Amino acid sequence: MGVPADRIVRRGADDNFWWMGVAGPGGPCSELFYDRGPKYGDVEGFQDGDRIMEFYNLVFTEFQVDDEGHRIADLPKRNVDTGLGLERLAQILQDVPTAYDTDLLRPIVARAEKVTSRRYGENEKADVSLRIIAEHARAGAFLIGDGVIPGNEGRGYVLRRLLRRAIRHARLLGVDRAVMSDLVDAVVETMGEAYPDLAAARAYIEQVVTGEEDGFHQTLRLGMSLLDSEITTARDAGATKMPGDVAFKLHDTYGFPFELTLEIAQDAGLEIDRADFEVLMDEQRARARSDRRAKLDLTDSEALTRVLSESGPSLFTGYERTEQEAKLIGIVRAGEQVPSAREGDEVEVVLDATPFYPEGGGQVGDHGVIEVDGARLEVADTQRRLGDLIVHTATVARGEVQAGTPALARVDPAWRAATERSHSATHIVHATLRQTLGEQSRQAGSLVEPGRLRFDFPYHERVPLEVLDEIETTVNRRLLWSDPVRAYETTMAEARSRGALMLFEEKYGDFVRVVEIGNYSIELCGGTHVTRTSDVGVVKILGESSIGSNLRRIEALTGAAAIEDFRNARAVLDRIAALLKTSPEDAPARIERLLADLKAAEQQIKKAQSAGQKEEAADIAAKAERIGTTSFVAGEVPGRAVGDLQKLAVAVRDAIGAPAAVVLGSAADGRAGIVAAVDKGTASSGTKAAALIAQAAKAIGGGAGGRDDVATGGGKNVDGLAEALRLARAAAEELFR
Repeated sequence: MGVPADRIVRRGADDNFWWMGVAGPGGPCSELFYDRGPKYGDVEGFQDGDRIMEFYNLVFTEFQVDDEGHRIADLPKRNVDTGLGLERLAQILQDVPTAYDTDLLRPIVARAEKVTSRRYGENEKADVSLRIIAEHARAGAFLIGDGVIPGNEGRGYVLRRLLRRAIRHARLLGVDRAVMSDLVDAVVETMGEAYPDLAAARAYIEQVVTGEEDGFHQTLRLGMSLLDSEITTARDAGATKMPGDVAFKLHDTYGFPFELTLEIAQDAGLEIDRADFEVLMDEQRARARSDRRAKLDLTDSEALTRVLSESGPSLFTGYERTEQEAKLIGIVRAGEQVPSAREGDEVEVVLDATPFYPEGGGQVGDHGVIEVDGARLEVADTQRRLGDLIVHTATVARGEVQAGTPALARVDPAWRAATERSHSATHIVHATLRQTLGEQSRQAGSLVEPGRLRFDFPYHERVPLEVLDEIETTVNRRLLWSDPVRAYETTMAEARSRGALMLFEEKYGDFVRVVEIGNYSIELCGGTHVTRTSDVGVVKILGESSIGSNLRRIEALTGAAAIEDFRNARAVLDRIAALLKTSPEDAPARIERLLADLKAAEQQIKKAQSAGQKEEAADIAAKAERIGTTSFVAGEVPGRAVGDLQKLAVAVRDAIGAPAAVVLGSAADGRAGIVAAVDKGTASSGTKAAALIAQAAKAIGGGAGGRDDVATGGGKNVDGLAEALRLARAAAEELFR
């Protein structure tokens, strides 16, 4: 290439080997640096820095590595992965000190200056916060525009951490109001021309970040309350240091940033035990690594890696057929590669070619049978492992199977057909949602199985029932059009030009599979589908619900399952109509009339009960005696629950007139209850209702409590009720004489 030898430096694997930080591909690198000249400092070897800047990286992806970065196998296919940093190239071409001074980020930094009332370049600590606010706002806006929603796991958790970190740094600069919407506005103004999808989703992105910011401010308020309590406890104990588990709990349970805990504690004259905090964080990371290893052991065992290296990848033929003659190239039992398996064994089986669809893109894996020289395997699931290996989870139902023998694989046709109906229906539902609710309602997750689909999408509020009905009607109308469903492979560039939707969580190569449904839907999709929309039959939306902040879920039935649901609903309606002795069409009006009659009857009963209670209260009030200046009455009213007894006691008190005190007792359902009521004047003068029955309640095996003017008590000692009323009268004698 003509590059001088003194400009090429060889480095070892410790600092020149790339991998993802988790199990996966990896390989050595060739890094390209640019010398920006003496105004950016002195040359100190080929170290990445202000003057000598890395701007390009070539990774020679050759190996599969484990969770610690150790090489465990050669990749069956190698490649060169190239990556050029756009911001760094702009920094070089525009000859500015940092990426934040380029035209890619400087306008967003300027907006951060405006919302925080700080000037960039005056204070390094403040500059760091301004950079974080600008960069995280940009990243967050793009993630949300691509369909990611803040959450507690996966990419949603990454987005939530980005947004919360930006909000926290705004707070560190003294801002306690919402700022993210302003910053999203700056991102769109800066990047919207180059990324029109971002500009189209502006209102939605602002809605999501505002909701997340409001939620985080609530988290901060809760965390501040808990932290203030811990600070008070530490001060009362005369401590100068708070234990690390306090900061860890705030961070792990409530999402309260450690740096903020540290800052607040320091302002209160306290230290945080950093070592203790780091130990707890290390334990959490170890648990996470262990979980990842467990998942790795489950899905990518060494035995399957050996099968892949010995026999190569599986060929999927399920788009063309549901039966396939093949060779059984691997059997794994209990994590170990074995040459054979017998009846009753649960195994993982690999064929060199298979019509079984491996779970992916939301579609569940196929079921069916594999016949091997008179033996029979019943397949309960199909998964793709290690990239290109299709693994069938099966039970040997008959005979003995040997690796290396011919096999006949047959997908359960009913399972496949019902799944295809659900998958094509999902695409129609997706297109209809975007048409009805807006372009931002992109797929954020799905489950496609026989007769049923589940579809997750970002939306800021509950979808009204009438809108759901409209969506269901539109979907079924489109099915009746009997649009052709066409699947084909093309280049990524061609798919983009056709407007094909791409899912954020999927990885695509240069060639992609497109599923096009009439002129209504076009998406990149690797799943299986019907040939015409009318093959779906019908879609019945079961409902819509929230599954997280700004994330909704629709569930629906398809095909035969949807028809059966309609039949069941009709059967229920017919049964209701028969009970009402009317037609199904007239049943709703008949029910409305019955409910109106029932409500009127209940009101009449309440009036009668009220009149009866008033009369009963007057009879009891007439038995009141004078104790000092207070009218007092105590008595038993059989068969009353405490709630009814309380209403009656208040009615008696009001019938007597102030000053008055009433104690009523009753036994019902194996429990005794006692109630005291005094007028508000008596209560405010110091004689509370509970004082009348404090001792009385003990006689029936309980305690007493309540408001100043009304108190209740209860217990299981029904036989003690007479003694309780005697004690209540004795208390009145003592209190009112």
